[in-house]
Amino acid sequence: MTTHESEGEGTRESPWVLKTPPGKSEYLAYRDEAADPPALVVIVGKTELRYALRCLTDLQAMLRERGDWMPLGSADEQKPAAEGTVEAWGRSAENPVGGWYGLKKGLRGRFANYVPPVMEALGLAEVEHEPRNNRMRAL
Repeated sequence: MTTHESEGEGTRESPWVLKTPPGKSEYLAYRDEAADPPALVVIVGKTELRYALRCLTDLQAMLRERGDWMPLGSADEQKPAAEGTVEAWGRSAENPVGGWYGLKKGLRGRFANYVPPVMEALGLAEVEHEPRNNRMRAL
Protein backbone atom coordinates (compact mmCIF):
# COMPACT_ATOMS: atom_id res chain seq x y z
CA MET A 1 0.00 0.00 0.00
CA THR A 2 1.33 3.40 -0.95
CA THR A 3 0.12 6.93 -0.42
CA HIS A 4 -0.44 8.78 -3.66
CA GLU A 5 0.70 12.36 -3.86
CA SER A 6 -1.54 14.97 -5.44
CA GLU A 7 -0.82 18.18 -7.26
CA GLY A 8 -2.96 21.30 -7.14
CA GLU A 9 -4.72 23.25 -4.43
CA GLY A 10 -8.27 21.98 -4.86
CA THR A 11 -9.60 25.14 -6.53
CA ARG A 12 -11.17 25.59 -9.98
CA GLU A 13 -8.00 27.41 -11.07
CA SER A 14 -5.66 24.82 -9.53
CA PRO A 15 -7.54 21.52 -9.17
CA TRP A 16 -6.09 18.48 -7.49
CA VAL A 17 -4.63 16.02 -9.97
CA LEU A 18 -5.47 12.60 -8.54
CA LYS A 19 -5.53 8.94 -9.48
CA THR A 20 -8.26 6.42 -8.79
CA PRO A 21 -7.43 3.93 -6.00
CA PRO A 22 -5.98 1.29 -8.39
CA GLY A 23 -3.79 4.06 -9.85
CA LYS A 24 -4.88 3.46 -13.44
CA SER A 25 -6.89 6.61 -14.20
CA GLU A 26 -6.09 10.25 -13.56
CA TYR A 27 -8.75 12.87 -12.84
CA LEU A 28 -9.13 16.41 -11.54
CA ALA A 29 -11.09 17.52 -8.48
CA TYR A 30 -11.81 20.79 -6.72
CA ARG A 31 -14.10 22.35 -4.14
CA ASP A 32 -16.88 24.61 -5.43
CA GLU A 33 -18.07 26.21 -2.22
CA ALA A 34 -20.15 28.82 -4.11
CA ALA A 35 -22.35 26.12 -5.68
CA ASP A 36 -25.79 25.41 -4.23
CA PRO A 37 -25.27 23.05 -2.51
CA PRO A 38 -21.49 23.35 -2.13
CA ALA A 39 -19.90 20.66 -4.29
CA LEU A 40 -16.86 18.51 -4.79
CA VAL A 41 -16.39 18.69 -8.56
CA VAL A 42 -14.68 15.76 -10.30
CA ILE A 43 -13.58 15.99 -13.93
CA VAL A 44 -12.84 12.76 -15.76
CA GLY A 45 -11.93 13.49 -19.37
CA LYS A 46 -14.79 15.71 -20.54
CA THR A 47 -17.25 14.40 -17.94
CA GLU A 48 -18.03 16.45 -14.84
CA LEU A 49 -19.39 14.74 -11.75
CA ARG A 50 -20.53 16.59 -8.64
CA TYR A 51 -20.88 15.31 -5.10
CA ALA A 52 -22.18 17.24 -2.10
CA LEU A 53 -19.05 18.75 -0.53
CA ARG A 54 -20.13 17.65 2.93
CA CYS A 55 -19.42 14.06 1.82
CA LEU A 56 -15.80 14.58 2.86
CA THR A 57 -16.56 15.25 6.53
CA ASP A 58 -19.58 12.94 6.65
CA LEU A 59 -17.60 10.00 5.26
CA GLN A 60 -14.69 10.66 7.60
CA ALA A 61 -17.06 10.75 10.59
CA MET A 62 -18.70 7.47 9.56
CA LEU A 63 -15.32 5.79 9.05
CA ARG A 64 -14.08 7.04 12.44
CA GLU A 65 -17.18 5.65 14.11
CA ARG A 66 -16.69 2.35 12.29
CA GLY A 67 -13.06 2.27 13.45
CA ASP A 68 -11.83 -0.20 10.82
CA TRP A 69 -11.14 -0.61 7.14
CA MET A 70 -14.16 -0.47 4.81
CA PRO A 71 -14.23 -1.84 1.24
CA LEU A 72 -14.72 0.80 -1.47
CA GLY A 73 -16.99 -1.15 -3.84
CA SER A 74 -17.18 1.48 -6.57
CA ALA A 75 -20.10 1.09 -9.01
CA ASP A 76 -21.88 3.14 -11.67
CA GLU A 77 -25.21 4.67 -10.70
CA GLN A 78 -27.14 2.13 -12.78
CA LYS A 79 -25.55 -0.82 -10.97
CA PRO A 80 -26.29 -1.88 -7.40
CA ALA A 81 -23.60 -1.21 -4.81
CA ALA A 82 -22.40 -4.13 -2.70
CA GLU A 83 -23.66 -3.96 0.89
CA GLY A 84 -21.18 -2.76 3.49
CA THR A 85 -19.13 -0.69 1.05
CA VAL A 86 -18.31 3.01 0.84
CA GLU A 87 -20.28 3.12 -2.43
CA ALA A 88 -23.39 1.68 -0.75
CA TRP A 89 -23.07 4.19 2.10
CA GLY A 90 -22.75 7.05 -0.43
CA ARG A 91 -26.26 6.27 -1.74
CA SER A 92 -27.96 4.95 1.39
CA ALA A 93 -31.07 6.45 2.94
CA GLU A 94 -29.20 5.93 6.25
CA ASN A 95 -26.37 8.40 5.51
CA PRO A 96 -26.55 12.03 6.77
CA VAL A 97 -28.08 13.36 3.52
CA GLY A 98 -30.61 10.52 3.32
CA GLY A 99 -29.54 9.25 -0.09
CA TRP A 100 -27.17 10.03 -2.92
CA TYR A 101 -24.20 12.36 -2.36
CA GLY A 102 -23.92 12.53 -6.16
CA LEU A 103 -25.70 15.64 -7.42
CA LYS A 104 -26.16 14.93 -11.15
CA LYS A 105 -28.70 12.24 -12.01
CA GLY A 106 -27.07 9.69 -14.29
CA LEU A 107 -23.63 10.62 -12.90
CA ARG A 108 -24.17 9.98 -9.18
CA GLY A 109 -22.25 6.70 -8.98
CA ARG A 110 -18.53 6.01 -8.66
CA PHE A 111 -18.55 7.82 -5.31
CA ALA A 112 -16.03 5.29 -3.94
CA ASN A 113 -13.77 5.74 -6.95
CA TYR A 114 -13.34 9.52 -6.77
CA VAL A 115 -14.02 10.70 -3.21
CA PRO A 116 -11.50 8.53 -1.27
CA PRO A 117 -8.41 9.88 -3.12
CA VAL A 118 -9.57 13.43 -2.34
CA MET A 119 -9.87 12.49 1.32
CA GLU A 120 -6.42 10.95 1.20
CA ALA A 121 -4.96 14.12 -0.35
CA LEU A 122 -6.55 16.15 2.46
CA GLY A 123 -5.13 13.83 5.14
CA LEU A 124 -8.62 12.67 6.21
CA ALA A 125 -8.26 9.00 5.28
CA GLU A 126 -5.92 6.22 4.29
CA VAL A 127 -6.73 4.44 1.02
CA GLU A 128 -5.35 1.18 -0.35
CA HIS A 129 -3.98 1.23 -3.91
CA GLU A 130 -4.10 -2.36 -5.10
CA PRO A 131 -5.30 -3.46 -8.57
CA ARG A 132 -8.75 -4.29 -7.06
CA ASN A 133 -10.74 -4.71 -3.84
CA ASN A 134 -9.37 -1.57 -2.19
CA ARG A 135 -10.42 -0.32 1.22
CA MET A 136 -10.18 2.89 3.22
CA ARG A 137 -10.19 4.02 6.83
CA ALA A 138 -10.30 7.37 8.61
CA LEU A 139 -7.18 9.06 9.93
